[in-house]
Amino acid sequence: MKYGRSLRRWTALALAAVGGALALTGCAGGGSGGQAEGDQLARIQASGEIVIALEGTWAPWSYHDEDDTLTGYDVEVGRLIAQELGVEATFVEGGWDGLMAGLDAGRYDVVINGMGVTEERAEKYDFSTPYAYNRTAVIVRGDNTDIQSMEDLAGKTTANTLASTYAILAESYGATNTGVDDLLQTIELLEAGRIDATLNAEGTFAFYMSQHPQANLKIAAYADQSEQIAIPFRKGEDSASLRQAVDQILEALSQSGQLSELSQQFFGIDISQAP
Repeated sequence: MKYGRSLRRWTALALAAVGGALALTGCAGGGSGGQAEGDQLARIQASGEIVIALEGTWAPWSYHDEDDTLTGYDVEVGRLIAQELGVEATFVEGGWDGLMAGLDAGRYDVVINGMGVTEERAEKYDFSTPYAYNRTAVIVRGDNTDIQSMEDLAGKTTANTLASTYAILAESYGATNTGVDDLLQTIELLEAGRIDATLNAEGTFAFYMSQHPQANLKIAAYADQSEQIAIPFRKGEDSASLRQAVDQILEALSQSGQLSELSQQFFGIDISQAP
């Protein structure tokens, strides 16, 4: 890996500093290691694996390629984090609504799933520093002329996964949202004329169009603010050293250019830096 050796040197000091606090922590459960000594980071390193939850159906964030290999921006970021922690990445795929419930229950160590940071989520979870930034686009059929701004969503029908930031944003502008399982189902509803629009990341839409150039779809408008994408952790001291270590790794990946390279690889644009 192009930056692996220098990146490991960069993160070694950070992980060593974080590790100094491990002996002071008590026993607690977690996605890896069960009831082992130390906090969450100590249990992960003792078990040799970090359990990462994601959807696996949301290209290019996480999806299965033609060989049915799990890949995507989030997947590769997760693998790099595991590598720098010195453990294996174990991915668990599931529906959006169940990801956070699994994190809450301790079945997963982290969720890496293109998650936007909101005030409501920040009250319940501690987030890493952002590793991507979403510019939210309003996607419509190519012949749609009714929607040209966010305000035009009032009274319209949209589709997104329930409780996603896209659904919340659409509803805040007066749209009625239909819950769906994934992007492909959303596109089917849109192309069939059963909804007026859907909200999604500009990069996600660019990837979809690169794979389906014949699709009669377009971007009608953009949200004013870009969305910060970060990794949620269970709140509390148990996860503090893990979050600190992940922050240091993400900073190193950003400084080395690896996040930018992964973004260009999967999205065709650099979403790793703030607009």
